[in-house]
Amino acid sequence: MAAEGPGGLRLLALDPEARALGLRPGEPLGRVRARIGVPLQVYPADPDSDRAALLRLCRWAEGYAPVVAPFGAAEAADGFYIDVAGASHLRGGEGPLVDDLAGRLARSNIPARIALADTPGGAFALACYGASDRVIVPPGGAEPALRALPVEALRLDPGTVSGLRRLGLRRVGEVDALARGPLARRFGEALLLRLDQAMGRRPEPLAPLTEEAAYRAARGFLDPIGRQSDIVVTARLLMAEIAPRLERDGVGACALRLVLHRVDGVMRVLDLGLSRPERCPERVAALVSLRLDRLGAGLDAGFGFETVTLTVTVTGALSARQTELGAAPQGDGIDALADALTQRLGRPLLRLGARASHIPERAAHTLPWTLQGSDSASRRSRQAPSPVRERGAVPRSASCEADTPWTSAPSSWPDHLPPRPLVLFPRGEAALDVLSTVPEGPPRRFRWRARIHAIVHAEGPERIAAEWWHAPGAARDYYRVECEAGRRLWLYRDGPHAPGRPAAWFVHGVFA
Repeated sequence: MAAEGPGGLRLLALDPEARALGLRPGEPLGRVRARIGVPLQVYPADPDSDRAALLRLCRWAEGYAPVVAPFGAAEAADGFYIDVAGASHLRGGEGPLVDDLAGRLARSNIPARIALADTPGGAFALACYGASDRVIVPPGGAEPALRALPVEALRLDPGTVSGLRRLGLRRVGEVDALARGPLARRFGEALLLRLDQAMGRRPEPLAPLTEEAAYRAARGFLDPIGRQSDIVVTARLLMAEIAPRLERDGVGACALRLVLHRVDGVMRVLDLGLSRPERCPERVAALVSLRLDRLGAGLDAGFGFETVTLTVTVTGALSARQTELGAAPQGDGIDALADALTQRLGRPLLRLGARASHIPERAAHTLPWTLQGSDSASRRSRQAPSPVRERGAVPRSASCEADTPWTSAPSSWPDHLPPRPLVLFPRGEAALDVLSTVPEGPPRRFRWRARIHAIVHAEGPERIAAEWWHAPGAARDYYRVECEAGRRLWLYRDGPHAPGRPAAWFVHGVFA
């Protein structure tokens, strides 16, 4: 199969006999005919029919798992992902599922390479560049399995692949072993994003086929657009077209995908995540504007975009809100700030979440900024199947070849605790040379970080016992103290005094 390309017709797809002759996709057809003496049967490419056939195949694959996503331009649009997480047991396990899928495709004369891995990117890489046409990677084994694959497996643009090869970097493992800073400066963020997605270090949500058409709008232009202001206005109009459908179903958009189709066939995909369900066109337009500000010249409009598509990929329940009588405008508050910072900085924000522990250093942990209070009601694209598991042809992530991380909202913080320091150290720092007028009372003076601190005021104690079900330990007595210099610290005595062995003191945090 051949299609028009730079310099004339070029090979687009090959059958096994053509591959056996040493032909490769992308070669100029004229050069191939001059080099190969065997007569060739060449058919013109029909992208529309190919896309329709792929979508029919994806609909058929929904019999294995409800989440199926066709490959996009980055994967050459010649396969699909299946998220088999939670569904493989219906076929007797992951191995039998892959065998059944491969067998049914073979009986239909559809050649396929299938891989099952923990991530969509890993499944795609193994399906396309793995040593076998049927690969199942054990959970957690995607990273070592990817290291020996060529850099093309990371779904990079040809310019990045050429640049890496000029530097002698031919394998994924060689790229992953280098310092990230120089890589980002030379090749941009896209290289690190694709690498982290394949290795499972960053999430890669995919829009399921079943949800792609539910809330989607597109607009074409006779005169292609390229200015940022035109793209922002178009995004606002498209969201205004989608909003009535979201309102009808009582939901809002939690994640969106804006696809810009360039006149030369290249697509730019912008994924936007929101902290809460939203259907306000103005807010979506503002986030698109911030994202485009960050991209700057990296948007590379070329000769312009002829089509712009906006798709809601994740939805969440959105109850009615007061819009008059002095109510705050939609989008106000900390969630709007978080969304704006995410688009401006280009990386997910983190927040503190509560853990079920009363030991201070265990009571909090960092979580991605996430949807608050609507996870149970949201419909979302799961991590795409990697060519089968988000393992390969059908995900755990499974990928079959024929780019906000949504977590549950953090636990609520207890409201009965005394004040806690703004800065909490991972572990207590020793306070030395402690002088105390009362053995069981707060210290009057101590040395910490090579300085003597004299205490003028102390509050406490607050006793926090050890969690015996985790590990034995002594109870701590915490004091809030203020030094002569005005510094307010959180100290604790680790256990009671004993004859001949005074208790140890530690500084655990600093108040504002």
